[in-house]
Amino acid sequence: MLQKLGFKVKLAPNVRKRRGFLAGSDRDRASDLMRMFTDRKVDAILCVRGGYGTARLLPLLDYDLIRANPKIFVGYSDITSLHCAFLTKANLVSFHGPMINSDFVNEDMPRFTLESFLRTLGANPGAPASCRRVPLSTIEKLTGKMPALPGISQGYRRKTIKILRRGIVHGQLIGGNLTLLCTTLGTPWQPPFRNCILFLEDLGEQPFRFDRMFTQLLNCGLLQQVAGIAIGINADCDDLKAKRSKEYRQSLDDVFRERLLPLKIPIVTGLPFGHVPHNATLAIGADVTLNADRGELHFNGPVVI
Repeated sequence: MLQKLGFKVKLAPNVRKRRGFLAGSDRDRASDLMRMFTDRKVDAILCVRGGYGTARLLPLLDYDLIRANPKIFVGYSDITSLHCAFLTKANLVSFHGPMINSDFVNEDMPRFTLESFLRTLGANPGAPASCRRVPLSTIEKLTGKMPALPGISQGYRRKTIKILRRGIVHGQLIGGNLTLLCTTLGTPWQPPFRNCILFLEDLGEQPFRFDRMFTQLLNCGLLQQVAGIAIGINADCDDLKAKRSKEYRQSLDDVFRERLLPLKIPIVTGLPFGHVPHNATLAIGADVTLNADRGELHFNGPVVI
């Protein structure tokens, strides 16, 4: 798939290793990651998959070296740990977006996901060709026009987006998978929350678990610091017993309203990102606008130069 799009693909030396429930030892995986950051022939690093294990790499990485060799870095889910660390320790904008085994391997990968991936990584259309990380011809072929800076929902036709509280706010984008974000709390890799736009999503977590994680963030005083919240599509997070149960059970929307509306900040839910086929590419650390009057999230400038 990537080669058909015009990319040259290079596999990390240890990419096929296994160790228990991990893809090789921590040292092997950290070595591969550092090798890709320092390899001058590599323009972008695309994760194979998520799952579990990236948090174990955080103490083993050289963040000064990563800062000195910035690269496009793409992944989501468990990769949230790395996104938080790169932003906090290396001031690196990285990308919450599709991965090999989760997305690109699928023959029915939605055009929306691919266009968002290419458009977001397509750089400033006025930049020299040598500075573009994605070939302009590839973007033009798929999108029919020069790269632009639309909202992340451009081309998304499903009616999942809901506005919980209106308003327009600006700030640095932080977040990712909610479970993994909570694992950074109290560590050196916890991202800054103050005046940021928080985006989040999760997979297979029942409403009470969202309540638990929101409560943790509230008890830490962190949700009270953000300027706005953008929530994606949370796959398989419904309470399947709710309709059959005689006792009162909250839906995920109920939890969002009870725990987040008292913050009195703009909130949008159902945006097209997460563990779903329609997975927009988001630039973590970039300057964005959350327009909760229109239910949209916009980048405020090129995120790749």
